[in-house]
Amino acid sequence: MTERYDLHCHSNASDGALSPTDLVQRAHLNGVTALALTDHDTTMGLNEARSCAAELNMRLIDGIELSASWQNKCLHIVGLGIDPNYEPLANATQQLQATRLERAQKIAEKLEKKRIMGAFEAVQKAAGQGMITRSHFANFLLSQFHVSTQQEAFDRYLGKGKPAYVATTWADMEIAVKWITEAGGVAVLAHPLRYDLTANWMKRLLAAFKDAGGQGMEVVTGRNNPDEIKLLATYAARFQLTGSTGSDFHSPVTPWVELGRLAPLPDNVQPVWELLN
Repeated sequence: MTERYDLHCHSNASDGALSPTDLVQRAHLNGVTALALTDHDTTMGLNEARSCAAELNMRLIDGIELSASWQNKCLHIVGLGIDPNYEPLANATQQLQATRLERAQKIAEKLEKKRIMGAFEAVQKAAGQGMITRSHFANFLLSQFHVSTQQEAFDRYLGKGKPAYVATTWADMEIAVKWITEAGGVAVLAHPLRYDLTANWMKRLLAAFKDAGGQGMEVVTGRNNPDEIKLLATYAARFQLTGSTGSDFHSPVTPWVELGRLAPLPDNVQPVWELLN
């Protein structure tokens, strides 16, 4: 049987729309044989996802997507094959939850200054026990007809430089990578092209990530076109990083990003799954 990997997706333990069970079942129906659940700054959904995957005879890879800072830029680092019970990582997720809660309160306060009330209570309810993210605020703004799309919410209110943007200091990239690797995982730079870096800055980032202990980068995502995949494959080869493939699936309402619907990893890139037990 041909293996089909999707190593980046989100459940409602962070900002995904589906429960871990529904997410795994959807991936299974789409032919995914190995799935990594990589919720933002939390591992809360892994036990449920693992139980469902076992029933479906499907491989579930314990994962996380950590927020990190490098050169005053916010990065996302996926950890694959982690031990979610590794104490420093578990402690870090608790601190990150507190950071996200504080940020949410500040975002809501800024929205109130724009006469948009009730945001904090709404996003708390939507997130439940999971992490509160800016996507929860985007969904709130959409539900209250302040915007017509989620992207408009970021463009008008939540993006950098916009009225409800709150700058947040995350852990240094080197520390985030260390949490992942010491938890037995492989650190993968998520969606590198989304950071809008010049070629020189991209090279600096990949060199620093490699030096910090990073072992992989996403080469294929649910939004990359063939030219972007070719470019990322070149970077992976140059910096001797393995290549990962992940949809970054969040919700069925965005059908252009679907679990398992991914281009093949280029032949000249070593697959990251060769590093996973």
